[in-house]
Amino acid sequence: MSFSEQARGLVEITRPGNAIVAGILTFIGGFVVQGSDITASGISITIAVVVTILTTAGGNTVNDYFDREIDRLNNPERPIPRGAITPRTALLFGSILFATAAGLALLLPLAAILIAIVNLVALVTYTEFFKGLPGVGNALVAYLGGSTFLFGAAAVNQLSSPAIILFLLASFSTVSREIIKDVEDVDGDREEGLNTLPIAIGERPSLLLAMGILVLMVGVSPVPYLLGTFGILYLVFVAPAVVLALYAGVLSFSDPARGQSLLKYGMFIAAAAFVGGQLTA
Repeated sequence: MSFSEQARGLVEITRPGNAIVAGILTFIGGFVVQGSDITASGISITIAVVVTILTTAGGNTVNDYFDREIDRLNNPERPIPRGAITPRTALLFGSILFATAAGLALLLPLAAILIAIVNLVALVTYTEFFKGLPGVGNALVAYLGGSTFLFGAAAVNQLSSPAIILFLLASFSTVSREIIKDVEDVDGDREEGLNTLPIAIGERPSLLLAMGILVLMVGVSPVPYLLGTFGILYLVFVAPAVVLALYAGVLSFSDPARGQSLLKYGMFIAAAAFVGGQLTA
């Protein structure tokens, strides 16, 4: 395998797009609680964004290390199954990313450090211990996805209600998406002996649960307006996210792959609604 192919494999295994998006969500978490004053916390929020990117990249890398046998069935094009990098190289690279993130996180406020510690432990243990437990792995991934907003808010010392509500919306959306993804991957997971939620309780009950969680998310979405945190324009901004999430949930019964993909975009729109709400508050 050539050096260029190995280098491409190392970049690819981190899922750089996902890592950068996670960094952006961390910035949004800081912005929705501090608004334009976030420039006063420039160093802290910058460090938080970099920590999030490195942690997400490390988590994706370590996840691929532990998932290498499953990926031979479900995702044979991933770097390890196709031979671009060895499992040992992936584990070493992921460890370096985690160590760098941990060192930088120590420069942040205490609440942010605690969130970073919990997230690092969760990412390292997820695949090996929690992924195959029905619902538990889904909930852990949901927490990790939503915690980017909490981390950004904690980095600027303002862990307040807008960030907490955004965390809840992201967590609800993510747990639904993870359940739907498990339905999509049920054949490969069953082959590997994993006991995911669709395997434990069935595909249709799992999809019904995912839909119920999305309905709960819809119920939470107007809370920033009801609390007076954001004005009516927030509702205008968040409405497309709510509609898209519900549509994605319904679509998942016939096309889980398409449904879970749409849910990701719905979360981005919801995050944009919070930014819009802060800008017009």
